Amino acid sequence: MSRKSKIQVLTCNVQRASVARTRRQVAWLVASGADVLVLTEVSAGESGEVLAQLLVDRGFGVVLPKPSRDDRYRVLVAGREVEPTGVDVGVGSVRHRCVAARIALPAGEIGVTGLYVPSRGSADRRNHDKRAFQDRVTAALPTIVPALDVIGPTVITGDLNVVEPSHQPRYTVFGEWEYDFYRAFNEAEFDDAFRLKEPTEMDYSWFGRPSREGRRNGYRFDHAFVSRAHRDAVAACRYDHSVRTAGLTDHSALTLVLDLAGVEA
Repeated sequence: MSRKSKIQVLTCNVQRASVARTRRQVAWLVASGADVLVLTEVSAGESGEVLAQLLVDRGFGVVLPKPSRDDRYRVLVAGREVEPTGVDVGVGSVRHRCVAARIALPAGEIGVTGLYVPSRGSADRRNHDKRAFQDRVTAALPTIVPALDVIGPTVITGDLNVVEPSHQPRYTVFGEWEYDFYRAFNEAEFDDAFRLKEPTEMDYSWFGRPSREGRRNGYRFDHAFVSRAHRDAVAACRYDHSVRTAGLTDHSALTLVLDLAGVEA
C-alpha cells in the first residue's frame, strides 16, 4: 500500500491539561505523525486556546468551538497542513462536544466528527447530562454522512465514556441505555474500527482504581467508528499507551489508519 494513499487519525483525551503539560502533549502529538487529530476534554479556558495556537504554529489547521457557559470541556479537530471545514451536524447546544469537519488531505477527503461524552456527573445530576448528550448524538448519527458529504470515509471518534456490551471485564455500573448508545453507531451504519481489526482482543484506554485484588480495572472508553461503506479502508486501528505511561494524560491514544487507494475519487 502506498503511503500517499494513507491517512492516520489519532484521538486522545488530553485531561484538561495545564499550559505546561499542554506544551508537552503537543510535542508528542506532532511527533506521532498523525494527519488528523481529535482531542477531547480540551479545556474551555486558557490551556485550550494555547493548545490550538501551538498546533497552528506547527502547521495544523484547527477547528475549536467556543465553550458553552456551563461546560468546562470541548473537542478540538485538527488537520496537518490543511484547513478543516467545520460542519454543523445538528446537535445544537452541545456542538462544542460534537465537532464535525471535512478534511481534504493529499490522500483524499474524509469526514471527521469528534465526540466527548459527559461523565456520569455529580450525585444531584447523575447521568442527566450524559444521557441528554447521547440522545442528541443518537438522533444526529443517521445525518452525519450526508451532512459531511465527502467521497472518502466518515470517521466518528473520541471519548464516549461508555464501553461495548461485550466488554471484559463486565461492569455493573453501566446501564442498558449506555450500551444502546454504542449499538446506535451500528444501527446508523458505522462500524467499530478496532473490532474490524481485532474481533476478540481486549485493550483499554483508561484505568480505574485498583480492585480488591490489586488489579487496575481497564475500560475501552475511546473509540473510532467508520462509515460502513468504507470499512474496507481500515488498514489498522490500535491503542498507543505511550502518552499515558509518560504521564502526559490519563488516557491512551487511539490511532486509526485509513488506506484510500481503493476509494473512488
